[in-house]
Amino acid sequence: MTSSSPPLRERKRAAMLEQLERTAVELAAEHGYDAVTVEMICEACMTSPRTFYNYLGSKEAAILGPRTPFASEEQVRRFVHEPTDDVLVDFLTMVIDSLTEVAVDPALYRLRQRVIYTTPELSAKRLAIDGEMEARYRAVVVERFRAAGRTEATDAELDDEAHMVIALSRGVLTYTAAKWYEPGFDRTVRELIENSIVLVRRVLTTSS
Repeated sequence: MTSSSPPLRERKRAAMLEQLERTAVELAAEHGYDAVTVEMICEACMTSPRTFYNYLGSKEAAILGPRTPFASEEQVRRFVHEPTDDVLVDFLTMVIDSLTEVAVDPALYRLRQRVIYTTPELSAKRLAIDGEMEARYRAVVVERFRAAGRTEATDAELDDEAHMVIALSRGVLTYTAAKWYEPGFDRTVRELIENSIVLVRRVLTTSS
């Protein structure tokens, strides 16, 4: 018989982590990032600094939140080895599938983004994290090109083309996040992103 204790512990841990992150973001939004201390967060959550550091490690980590998940091995495999004729849409689909597997609280996300982008050191950290993620994805796009028989020896702009796929996708995801950020938005993230893909296809296939 399987014990129910591990799932319960996981739920309690997730609830504590969510409380710590939410409290940190709310305090930073109210007082400013630099004015908020770990002690303030712990006092508001009625927990100890030791617990805080066990869960998060730093105030910066609490505000930045969990890292965006990278696509799974299966999602990467499908993108590389089961391509359609539209690399941009295939790439967006892969990224979207990885993103929509994660539950996101819209209100917390919006507040967190506001704190990050009004705090220079957090903005710089976020840019660095995003840059690392984009470099990994660019390697995946190059892998797809190579799987199709293309190489740097025969196509000198292979890496540049992969870089362009990432840049265009970033624009689509920025648009998607901006729409989701709008007050009163009531659609799911997946619905919004799927509509974004429809718009991309329309733009790419419609003559001016």
